Amino acid sequence: MFILPDLPYAADALEPVVSARTFSFHHGKHHKAYVDTLNKLLEDAGETPADLESVVKASAGDATKKKVFNNAAQAWNHGFFWDSMSPTKQTPSGDLAAAIEADFENIAKLKDAFVAEGIGHFGSGWVWLVHEGGKLKVISTHDADDTLPKAGVTPLLVCDLWEHAYYLDHQNNRKGFLETWFDTVANWSLAASQLEAAKTGGEGWKYPAPT
Repeated sequence: MFILPDLPYAADALEPVVSARTFSFHHGKHHKAYVDTLNKLLEDAGETPADLESVVKASAGDATKKKVFNNAAQAWNHGFFWDSMSPTKQTPSGDLAAAIEADFENIAKLKDAFVAEGIGHFGSGWVWLVHEGGKLKVISTHDADDTLPKAGVTPLLVCDLWEHAYYLDHQNNRKGFLETWFDTVANWSLAASQLEAAKTGGEGWKYPAPT
């Protein structure tokens, strides 16, 4: 069975960007519901997968497994989202900083692209910083969709665009949420390690293995 991983920081560690109250619903209820539903679906199907990544990839694009995909991908997305944030304000450095300069000119223009992609995405979904084709790119995915089924794409960071991710703290101000998120809690250490994995063919970030 897949688990609901603990947050990698205290529930109030990211305030005021993400409050403990938001985490109580977002992590404690939304993420938990995806994990619980997925476990029930797998149990009913008699399946015992080795990892969550294989479940997402195997169910992507299969209309008969749409419910499995939605819950598996959302469980994975949320796990990666928690780790995409840090209570310690960070600045990109090393190879990551060089890649940002090469592909966006500077961190300010990357922020502009990230925020624009996020506010331009209609409805629920996710905004990602990814590595693809030797370059950094900003993309968004809709609803539960993620980067795992996309060949050659490695996620570096993700921010949740579903309203429950920010509404209690920022109301309908998605732009303000994205700007503050990018400036203060983005986990550039994770982004750097993901970039290294993409360049070397390493495994990269994985959801906790089932128990």
